Amino acid sequence: MQDLNKELYKKLYLIRMGEEKIREHYLENEMKTPVHLSVGEEAIVAGVCQALQPTDQVFGTYRSHGLYLAKTQETDLFFAELYGKNTGGAKGKAGSMHLTAPEYGLMGISAIVATTIPLAVGAAFSNIYKKNGKMTAVFFGDGAIDEGVFWESLNLACLKKLPILFICEDNNLAIHTDQSLRHGYDNIADIVSKFHCNVLSSDSTDAEEIYNLTKTATNLFQENKKPAFLHLKYYRYYEHVGINFDFDEGYRSEDEYKEWHKRDTIT
Repeated sequence: MQDLNKELYKKLYLIRMGEEKIREHYLENEMKTPVHLSVGEEAIVAGVCQALQPTDQVFGTYRSHGLYLAKTQETDLFFAELYGKNTGGAKGKAGSMHLTAPEYGLMGISAIVATTIPLAVGAAFSNIYKKNGKMTAVFFGDGAIDEGVFWESLNLACLKKLPILFICEDNNLAIHTDQSLRHGYDNIADIVSKFHCNVLSSDSTDAEEIYNLTKTATNLFQENKKPAFLHLKYYRYYEHVGINFDFDEGYRSEDEYKEWHKRDTIT
């Protein structure tokens, strides 16, 4: 358990310090890319990636720094890519929102909401076909739930009993729009539970709890061959895109931030 917590903390700290360095240097205007910081949600990617096998595959969204660092623990290619250098992982052409590192199992990240979800389902189908034992995890925000492709992908994954984890990183917002203005239902997990999949939920900022939840999901697949939907709540500390706080915009309150910060994952 001590070794597990060391590894989780190393991932958490790497992500936090990496993004704080982005904040420190971003205004120098040398990073040739928009940045969507993941400060506040580190426990999710750290816990899930620690629970997966190194050969397992992950797909993500434009808020991708944490996922990249948790899966690869590599920084040179990462920062070179943000600076638009040809020494970056995609020779400076991908920027922050299209990071990949297939040699580490990070298969794809996209700036367009929900677009990596069907790709992850295809990868999971391929892994079943190849009988290689790999698990696939796809990370997306709750805004992706509003896209039809999510439901189509979930339906097919359940029908074909694919080895895939749908990781919903839920901060209650699609950019600035609250769920109450988008959803004609009360609870995402309740709706998804009507499908033939294992549904697990948490609002914990403890990476160990997320790790254990992910292990439960992968173990359940071995037992009942059902994909899993992990509904994980978190709070995004900074603005949707950029390096600043944005409480003056009126769509959320600083008090909410202070309550979540009492449970800050690094602390």
